[in-house]
Amino acid sequence: RWLCDGSCSGIRVPTGITSIWMLLCVKFLTLVWTVDHRFSLRCWPRAVYDDTMSETLEMVLTREVRLAATSMVSAPGVANNFSANPAPDGLSPVLTLSIQITGQVQADTGMLVNIKRIDHVVRAIAAPTVTIPKGGGIQPIRPEFVLADLFNRCTAALAPYTVSALTLNLSPWMYYQTCGGEIPMIRMAQRFEFSAAHRLHNPSLSAEKNRELFGKCNNPNGHGHNYELEIVIGGTPQAQSGQIMPLLEFQRLVNQHVISVFDHKHLNMDCPEFAALNPTVENIAQAIFSKIREVFPPGVKLLAVKVWETPKTCCEVRAP
Repeated sequence: RWLCDGSCSGIRVPTGITSIWMLLCVKFLTLVWTVDHRFSLRCWPRAVYDDTMSETLEMVLTREVRLAATSMVSAPGVANNFSANPAPDGLSPVLTLSIQITGQVQADTGMLVNIKRIDHVVRAIAAPTVTIPKGGGIQPIRPEFVLADLFNRCTAALAPYTVSALTLNLSPWMYYQTCGGEIPMIRMAQRFEFSAAHRLHNPSLSAEKNRELFGKCNNPNGHGHNYELEIVIGGTPQAQSGQIMPLLEFQRLVNQHVISVFDHKHLNMDCPEFAALNPTVENIAQAIFSKIREVFPPGVKLLAVKVWETPKTCCEVRAP
């Protein structure tokens, strides 16, 4: 009150001094608010992250390591770039190993695990295993046979971190994978392609409603797509061959039951599967899953079917 009205216990203070005290009071209160406000803005998010998020959220870190299958010697100081390290020696396949590690972020580093350690461990273990000796006359390396061993050795070398999955990509269209809770089962996936026409139409709806729902896809003469298809199977590698099943037999079955049935066909008019079923990408994926679910040998399970209608649209059906 004394600062505001210039009085204290009946003592009058000159007006000029009153103005000075009021100005100092405003400056002081503004400084206190600014410091407190800035402190709160800077510290509150960090407190929430440190005390809550890092204790409850589980992270999955994926690292891809590229290496050639004809060399065991890694070049020191070479980054994990789009080429390979070890580098190809002549005509050589370049493989990629994708490793997934699950856990929580370390408070001191902000990382789950240092990726330099991942690169070193994966290359040191995998390069000697997948290297193809020169000179020929060797048995082919079975990915299924070595993948579980690579998984176990990487898990031991990266302890105490949890390795949840290891994927060996032989090409952009084929991979093998093992997951921590599924060993000794190995997953094998391969992509195929087929071209087909279809029309999205529901005969129980009016022409106007069909055009409203499906737009240009309701064109009476249909339209076409270059479909991509990924089939994922799983099983325990056979003791003698080291394979889930012979790859050529796998390709033959998919070609017989899917590709030759749908390729260069009008799905609505040429394929009984869609005589009464609207051939959306969802229904196409479901129909393919049903057609090949029981065609594989005993011990081999169909795990998933994924269909790309366009690069932007795909549907995956997974086994229960």
